[in-house]
Amino acid sequence: MEINDILDERKKTHGNFTEQAMIARMLKNVFWRTNNELTFEQSEAIDMILHKIARIAAGDPNVPDHWDDIAGYAKLVADALRQQKEN
Repeated sequence: MEINDILDERKKTHGNFTEQAMIARMLKNVFWRTNNELTFEQSEAIDMILHKIARIAAGDPNVPDHWDDIAGYAKLVADALRQQKEN
């Protein structure tokens, strides 16, 4: 599959990249104005979750992978917190 074919497919599920990027950046700007005491894992998970939310807003909200990805990043942080608590 050629890169343009891949990009065309992603546009169907992820929306227009410019619009998705604008939404993601706005969400991240709002969030990071007030939250700066997170671990590396928490910070990265938040960035990715907001990125996925932007894909839902700009693209097809009925793609299960978007929602699974959000749940996955949240679970990674929850698991890390539980492990820290045990140690």
